[in-house]
Amino acid sequence: MSAGNDVAVLGVGMHPWGKWGRSFVSYGVHAARAALQDSAVAWEDVDLIVGGETVRNGYGGYVAGATFAQALGWNGARVATSYAACATGAQELDTARARILAGLSEVALVVGADTTPKGFLAPNAGERWDDPDWLRFRLLGMTNPGYFALYARRRMDLYGATQADFAEVKVKNARHGLNNPNARYRKEVSAEDVLNSAVVSDPLHLLDICATSDGAAAVVLTSMEYAKRHGLAQPVRVRAISTVTPRFPNTVIDMPLLSTDPAGASPDDETFKQSIGAAAYEEAGIGPDEVDLAEVYDLSTALELDWIEDLALCKQGEAEQLLRAGDTTVGGRIPVNPSGGLACFGEAVPAQALAQVCEVTWQLRGQADGRQVEGAKVGITANQGLFGHGSSVLLSV
Repeated sequence: MSAGNDVAVLGVGMHPWGKWGRSFVSYGVHAARAALQDSAVAWEDVDLIVGGETVRNGYGGYVAGATFAQALGWNGARVATSYAACATGAQELDTARARILAGLSEVALVVGADTTPKGFLAPNAGERWDDPDWLRFRLLGMTNPGYFALYARRRMDLYGATQADFAEVKVKNARHGLNNPNARYRKEVSAEDVLNSAVVSDPLHLLDICATSDGAAAVVLTSMEYAKRHGLAQPVRVRAISTVTPRFPNTVIDMPLLSTDPAGASPDDETFKQSIGAAAYEEAGIGPDEVDLAEVYDLSTALELDWIEDLALCKQGEAEQLLRAGDTTVGGRIPVNPSGGLACFGEAVPAQALAQVCEVTWQLRGQADGRQVEGAKVGITANQGLFGHGSSVLLSV
């Protein structure tokens, strides 16, 4: 992607993560107003509002773009609503970016917010025998941590990872999250705390797995021309957004699938998660060696290690070496999840990919007090959504 196809991030904002017991709309409005204030963009200038659908929150959640437009005060803007499970935020951004680059919009407000139930995220009620997400619960009782554990066991078998390595990921992210005012969990933990917590799905313990949370994030995207007219010659820029899907055969079983056909596949074939980052690098014309920090989808501690390799920040099987050397902590060679990650936030599905963009933006501006990656110029996010939605955003200054 040439620099002429960049869009500017003028504002970012969040509602703190937690269990607040309020409507997702209140969280989204809070985050949106924070992003607008951060951007210094007049509400009347916003000509596109993109909302992330939140499937558990009634009719308003299914038409989130219009819901947020109404809650913020009708201003005549176009609206759109996106849904791609955990990749929702990236697809929202992609929708806004496409309209801006097409010349159909100039200023877009992108909002994701969620109110989550207690316990495991499960499919909606009703019998759907052709829905693999429903079937995995009905036939196997296979909640998400079961898949996280399969990934962890695979990592142990292939690369010699240990439960102590997984625990150190949690220790690192908990330390990062101490200085993040939006994080739900702001408490230092030890490796012993992790290893002594209850086993949820062997080999993963309770503190290896992220919670479900309420929360929200919002981003104000504009054309580069709009940013320049408003005195911002060097704003944070979105350089690429990856929303790729898998290629057959998908050699690593992923949620919600129970099986896949690897016929003709080679262990060296690019996996779906690897293709997500690769597409972002190709689009931006930026290589992984230029990345200064990464915000990745640590649904479990073991999955963070996978993502480090999937983003080509090191070779396959080397993530534990980076972790043990301190390279993935703030102050190290390639800090991963300086925000604290989902370990400190939990899942608020339509918001989490946007929250990653908020963190990278603060880092690239030098505004991440207490967790700043010094001299950061390029950051990448990684996420993925159920049923094969890629999600990676690459940003630079």
